[in-house]
Amino acid sequence: MRRYLPVLLLAFFVVVFIVVGTTLLAGYADKQKPESVKAIMLYTTIPVEQAAVLAQEYEKQAKVRVDVVPMAPADLITKVLTEAGNPRADLVLTSRETLVALNKHKLLAPYSSERIDIIPGRFIDPGNHWTGLWYDPIIFAANRDFIKKQTQPPATWADLAKAGNYRLVITDFLAADAYANLLFTLAEVNGEEEVLELLGKLHPRVVQYAKFLATPPRTVGLGEADMGIAVYSETLRYVLDGFPVDILYPQDGTAFLLTGAGLLKGAPHADETRKFIDWLVQDPAQDVLAQNRFYLIPTNPETRAYKNYNVKNIHLFEYEDKLSAEQKAKLLDKWVQTVRLSPQ
Repeated sequence: MRRYLPVLLLAFFVVVFIVVGTTLLAGYADKQKPESVKAIMLYTTIPVEQAAVLAQEYEKQAKVRVDVVPMAPADLITKVLTEAGNPRADLVLTSRETLVALNKHKLLAPYSSERIDIIPGRFIDPGNHWTGLWYDPIIFAANRDFIKKQTQPPATWADLAKAGNYRLVITDFLAADAYANLLFTLAEVNGEEEVLELLGKLHPRVVQYAKFLATPPRTVGLGEADMGIAVYSETLRYVLDGFPVDILYPQDGTAFLLTGAGLLKGAPHADETRKFIDWLVQDPAQDVLAQNRFYLIPTNPETRAYKNYNVKNIHLFEYEDKLSAEQKAKLLDKWVQTVRLSPQ
């Protein structure tokens, strides 16, 4: 019997090793199951690249996965309405207009915090149902060589229309929300007839109605146009890349596209989502956007990124978005018929 003892002991230790090892591996596997990892779901209309860098950075810092689901504004509204009784997503990251539409359907839950309270009221829903995170104003992009020859560069929208013979590039109002928003804002501030008259005066100078936001500053930087009506974020990118482009700020005011976050009613992970919203208005989120060349102006004036932008020269129009969807569609049609398709 003694001669079999070593064999029996070895067999015993092998069995113990297998049992313990299996238990440990099972426990490790349980920890790695997706359902055991903290996660929130985000519906968004912003560019996927922007949402992705934010999601990756938050997961790195907070150990919470952010599942990003991109979609068009109309699809997002329909999706949230369809799921209202049993929401799958926790929050939306989208334009002010889409947030307002969702709030009209009572799909957003109010949320405020010490982090949000320092944001100016113009960027937040009065009932705290959504929070503006950053904005992108419309500016004039000017070719540096062209501007050097001008005795007085255009300082207002009226100046732009009165300026002499020059080549202008602008993104088509039908191609991007930021430019449609410019049309609606100017109409609300100055009146429909006045804005159509202004755009009619600019039309003969337009060498291109572009499809993309980056086209105006790029075209100006390459010297293929003298002036561009452009978004600040794309223009600053070309300036920092060394293109001969100067940024001129309309002194009488300008439109801007505001992006914000809204907590959905009945969000499955509401507590984690509130923490994420607070994170979005702080330095880590704003820094990672700038580091990835998304030059969007934070609504939080206490962030490092805010202090890096020339905010004092940016005069924003007071815009209440009073036009209905039907009125906006009619205005776009009127612009196409009376300006866009008219001979140059």
